[in-house]
Amino acid sequence: MHMYNKSFTKTKIATSLSLILGATTLPAIAAEDVSKQAIVNADVETIQVTGLRSSIKESTRLKRDATGVVDAISAEDIGKFPDTNLAESLQRITGVSIDRSNGEGSRVTVRGFGPQYNMVTLNGRQMASTSLPDGGGASDNRAYDFQNLASDAVQSVEVYKTSNAAVASGGIGATININTSKPLDNPGFIASVAGAVLMDTSVRGGVADYSDKVTPEFSGLLSWTDEEEMFGASLTASTSKRDSSSTSAEVAQWRNTPWDGTVAGEVPSGSGTPLQITNEPGMGEAHALPSDLAYRLWDRQRERTNAQLTLQYRPIESVTATFDYTYSKLEQEQQGTELSIWMDTYKSDITFTEGLNPSPLYYAEDRREQAPRDIAVKQKYRNSLTEDKSIGLNLEWQVNDDLSFALDYNDSSSESSPTSSYGNDVTVGLGSNVLAGQGATYGASGIPEIHVDFDDCDSRIGLNCNNVFDESDVGTSIYQKAHAYNTNDITQIRIDGTWEFEDGRIDFGVESREMDNHSVQSSTNQSMGDWGVNNPGEIPAGMIEAIDFNDALNDYKTAGWTQGFRGDTIALADWAATVYDLDLGRDTSVGTDRRIQEDVTAAYVKASYSDYIADMPYNVAVGLRYEDTKSTSTANIASPTAVVWKSNDDFEINQGAAVDADFYSTSNSYSHFLPNIDFDINIIESVKARASFSQTIARPTYGQLSNATSITGGPSSPSVLNATPGSANTGNPSLVPLESTNFDISMEWYFDDTSYVSAGYFRKDVDKFVGNGPIDQPYYGLTDPSGGPRAEQAVADLAAAGITLNATTLFSQMAANQLGEALYANGHTDLDYESLVDVIGNSDDPEMNFLSQSPVNNKSAVIDGLELAVQHFFGDSGFGVQANYTLVNGDIEFDLASTEEQFALLGLSDTANLVLLYEMDDLSARIAYNWRDEFLNNAAIYENEPEFTEAYSQIDFSIGYQVTEKLSMSFAGINITGEDPRKHGRTANQLTSAEEWDARYELSARYTF
Repeated sequence: MHMYNKSFTKTKIATSLSLILGATTLPAIAAEDVSKQAIVNADVETIQVTGLRSSIKESTRLKRDATGVVDAISAEDIGKFPDTNLAESLQRITGVSIDRSNGEGSRVTVRGFGPQYNMVTLNGRQMASTSLPDGGGASDNRAYDFQNLASDAVQSVEVYKTSNAAVASGGIGATININTSKPLDNPGFIASVAGAVLMDTSVRGGVADYSDKVTPEFSGLLSWTDEEEMFGASLTASTSKRDSSSTSAEVAQWRNTPWDGTVAGEVPSGSGTPLQITNEPGMGEAHALPSDLAYRLWDRQRERTNAQLTLQYRPIESVTATFDYTYSKLEQEQQGTELSIWMDTYKSDITFTEGLNPSPLYYAEDRREQAPRDIAVKQKYRNSLTEDKSIGLNLEWQVNDDLSFALDYNDSSSESSPTSSYGNDVTVGLGSNVLAGQGATYGASGIPEIHVDFDDCDSRIGLNCNNVFDESDVGTSIYQKAHAYNTNDITQIRIDGTWEFEDGRIDFGVESREMDNHSVQSSTNQSMGDWGVNNPGEIPAGMIEAIDFNDALNDYKTAGWTQGFRGDTIALADWAATVYDLDLGRDTSVGTDRRIQEDVTAAYVKASYSDYIADMPYNVAVGLRYEDTKSTSTANIASPTAVVWKSNDDFEINQGAAVDADFYSTSNSYSHFLPNIDFDINIIESVKARASFSQTIARPTYGQLSNATSITGGPSSPSVLNATPGSANTGNPSLVPLESTNFDISMEWYFDDTSYVSAGYFRKDVDKFVGNGPIDQPYYGLTDPSGGPRAEQAVADLAAAGITLNATTLFSQMAANQLGEALYANGHTDLDYESLVDVIGNSDDPEMNFLSQSPVNNKSAVIDGLELAVQHFFGDSGFGVQANYTLVNGDIEFDLASTEEQFALLGLSDTANLVLLYEMDDLSARIAYNWRDEFLNNAAIYENEPEFTEAYSQIDFSIGYQVTEKLSMSFAGINITGEDPRKHGRTANQLTSAEEWDARYELSARYTF
């Protein structure tokens, strides 16, 4: 950034400047209706300044003079935003916290309301947004991902924490408006080019490494107006590449049940030493056992291209026409390797934690007389391409000194699709039957350790018995593929007007907005060597190489088992297709095909007035917005045809063909009156008090509005063994928006032109939160192959033979009966039966129940908090400090003692920022500390089990130097201490996810012509 002060230049613009970089940590309040969409052709003379301290001085003035609660950040100079990632700038604002993806800011939470409850607009227009979820599935989130948009063309970002009648509804937490630069606001000729090199220290060398540690970024800006400032044109473009790596540990499920003195699947009587339990839970006490433990290694590549063209024409002083086209493309690839164990049977030794919600500190399974089972060494490939396009036209007409109008039209679209014909999520299942025993140790920090009792000598498996985990031990299992496609189209037109009179003004307008979101998804499993890994040693030499996951771990190094294999997923898929006749293309059996359409008609009026009370100047603004919404939810549902029992605990759902799909459609409508009142008064010259009241709404996610019921899985084990039911997803097209009544009060003391202290209190009373109504019932006539007369006969046959009943022996007996032979006859083993037989539900079997959670508007909650901020520059020393702290509370918390389905507020956490600044002559520096406390991010990650994101802090810095008047250079570091995120279940011991992140550094140069 420029570190020297330019001369002041007065410009005539239609909107006040937003707060400058130095104020990003403060609860700043921009000038009333700072968005250009809210102030149409306001004839305001403002001072355009550059340089850190002068910018902070101007932003402080704007904060002091504003009406309403609007925080903002802005570019120090055209084309020069303080951060390359908008979310990472926004996190410095009081009350704003971010979600990070791969260590980079992606989505924004405001005052405890997550990304789906915040509206993001571009130049006052709603932005179309799409995504493809990792792991497959259909996108259902309205949240905007800030990774899609580079900051080069961004002039300012405004955060409307309270409602403004002139601003589109949809954000209970906030409406976030991104403003781009306009040529007529920056008259003359301006051109600059910038280049940067990014070094991501997470990138590792080693086997099959796909990433580069150092990657380039380029950007350019060209802005021109003629001498008469009649014509203007600007073009910004940027391209960047980031490669990164990470290693993580994950547990998919913590299965919580009341303690009855036994453990499902424990070592059976007569099989040697029985299950050993330490710190046994009390009778009836809820305890949790893990389903699995996986280590995952990822290499990621991201390429982002952004461009914006803006054309302006002002034939006369009172008329301005603006055309803009905005384009962004985000292309991502991920290559992954997994090492995992799935908890099975013969649980032999468990040491439980003490206190509430006991779970294993140590967990062991010993297969004893059973043949060794498989350890998974899967290879994964993910990819996506997201393209956003927006065309806008704006006409402004200053009729006379008192009256003005503006017409604004926008057509934006977003599309996310796979970049590969193989799909957006591909897994080539590999494994090896070398587990004579397995288990893990767990702790309240770090990652669990995998324990393996290695055996490659069992004659039933037929490995080479060299006591080494090598390529000849590895074979294929299941090929999994997912194809997803998501589009979003928004057409918006609005007319705004402003009538100014002595001591006040009236703003008014109408708006029409049409939205269409379409999501299609399919996923299938295809057998290679099947679940039993039946063909060890089949993979051609050189296609996989041995790796040690500890080589990719720094903070989370483990003493447990870390040996795995890595190969190229697509190369393995191509090889497997020739051997097993796999279909690698898109499956015609569509699991999800849903469309959500919304038509919104709105009108608003807002009156603003200024006067005095006992010589104390005050401002008041009263607004009312009316919105009428009509929505339609449609779905093409291809009914599933059968439940297939593949092996002990593995069930699949055969999806029906798309040509047999049925069409469903449901319409809904609702309307809202949304008032807002903003008031501020100068008690004394340096002290200002503010108060605001407003009502806001936020619409449900697309998935919650779905008109389809999709079956997502079978039971966790055979039904005759009292398993939980299968799982399903179902929506509710009749949902209505959440409704929030908001109150804000604050006090601000300005004791210097760049120094102040502020404190604010906010409260949000929210009705119609979406809760879940559990539904346990059959769907589509699917029958249960593990719960009918065939299963009951197999149970009786095992009892008669004196064979222990568990999921593995039950399936083998079912398979033997289906083949018409005695159990384990003809040399058949458990693995053979899994390979030879699929047990499919038939008409003699009972209907299978599936547990779904149907969304309903049945919850209310209160959220309140405090926002505290201080800013001060120490004389002429060049040093300054900014600090803020946000406290957020909710009246509904997750009850850790309850295993029932719960509604709880997500994302509520305290946050803090501390920024130390220095600017003197041509040198500037900033070091920033950001902290977010632990919060609940999912109330039902598995059945009724929660997931908490642990407290996280990060330190970033930047140093800038103005080499010449035209050339500047900067160096920045992000997460310089390499902090790592971690998530857990009911206790810190119940890890759900932990990932290693590392620092990244950027060296950049910018030349202005």
